[in-house]
Amino acid sequence: MQLAALDRPLSTLRLAEPAEHVLLVTLNRPERANAFTTEMGAELLHVFQALEAEPGAYRCVVLTGAGERAFCAGADLKERDGMTDEQFARQHYLFERMARAVLACPPPLLGAVNGAAFAGGLELALCCDFAYASEAARFALTEVTLGIMPGAGGTQNLPRAIGERRAKEVILTGRPFSAQQALEWGLVNRLCPPGEVLPAVLETARAIAANAPLSVRQAKKAITQGLQMDRASGMLFEIEAYYQLIPTEDRQEGIRAFNEKRRPAFKGR
Repeated sequence: MQLAALDRPLSTLRLAEPAEHVLLVTLNRPERANAFTTEMGAELLHVFQALEAEPGAYRCVVLTGAGERAFCAGADLKERDGMTDEQFARQHYLFERMARAVLACPPPLLGAVNGAAFAGGLELALCCDFAYASEAARFALTEVTLGIMPGAGGTQNLPRAIGERRAKEVILTGRPFSAQQALEWGLVNRLCPPGEVLPAVLETARAIAANAPLSVRQAKKAITQGLQMDRASGMLFEIEAYYQLIPTEDRQEGIRAFNEKRRPAFKGR
């Protein structure tokens, strides 16, 4: 691992480096449809806080689920059975912090939605910068059918992805929708045959990792933050991000490589 903080044993996640500068995070509870437990929430929080603390450790991160049946089914309701209100609130606060940490991932975060993404699982996919999905995947935010509501960014990220009116229908009915609908609505970027989602996402991750990492991080920041502003303010933010790249070694390397007709060797400096 590029990060010493990620060397500790994990019981609900698998970490791997399938390509140079790429970190693969796999939700690893296939016997329970990769549903969140308190332990998984804590481990995801640990991983993504480590990535935020050292933004240059990886150039791209990929998030997927183990197996072919599910990306993530949301919170494990067996663990929640019998929880007191205080215990439930404490667990949910952990999940809130986890979602914020995932959203704050400095390098691009790509989702490989290998199967069903329900409730918190869909919310986790929505925290990714973009995602590819299996043609067999299904999606839903089912919280209102359980006496709660989306609480890990679903009411904010889904409308931003598919529009307010459609998001209200999805959230207020709790009804599932198909991978094809997810593609048509702009929730995912591409559909792949079952079993081919992760290789497709890793191919894209390698393409991103080959680019100048400081440029990629600055561009991601400009897009994400600019969408929270009016256009004029967003353009000012973009220029501030741009000017931070002028004195970098990678900018000079990019120009040299272009003129010398070779691939650039970006160092993240």
